[in-house]
Amino acid sequence: MSLGAKEVEKIANLAALTIAEEDIADYARNLSGILEFVEQMNAVDTSGIEPMAHPQDMTQRLRPDVVTETDQRDAFQKIAPATEAGLYLVPRVIE
Repeated sequence: MSLGAKEVEKIANLAALTIAEEDIADYARNLSGILEFVEQMNAVDTSGIEPMAHPQDMTQRLRPDVVTETDQRDAFQKIAPATEAGLYLVPRVIE
């Protein structure tokens, strides 16, 4: 799959990025290379291969699920700028 300048500009716009006009061709070539590699990986026959959570056949060493710290919410909320009903109030960040 090959991307053109229009697609790169659209992707940059969606990602809220500014790309210099002279760099668009490089971005198009690099992104096209990534997409071609993904297509190449998708073409590999993986039927009969069991999915793995880790490349090595190992198990995680887990610690016991016990409480190790005391509840300090009240102490932390005393120094917070704004709280309500045990929650931190923060300014809106989504437009």
